[in-house]
Amino acid sequence: MMQRIMVFFEQRSFGVCAYIGEKLGVSISKIRLFFIYSSFLAVGFPIVFYLLAGFVLDIRGFVKRMRHRLWDF
Repeated sequence: MMQRIMVFFEQRSFGVCAYIGEKLGVSISKIRLFFIYSSFLAVGFPIVFYLLAGFVLDIRGFVKRMRHRLWDF
């Protein structure tokens, strides 16, 4: 049951931690822990940042897909 829950959240996550980890060359697990601990200390502000970054990355991916479709002719 726990494995199914983990797979569900990993498939539907935004990939913000993975993106930041690849750009900075830091382990993804360290970034996830940073978000978790800082959200407890900063009363949820990192969660707002995570959702905003996820939204921006999603829009960015959508624009890239549309741009490729436009120039495929």
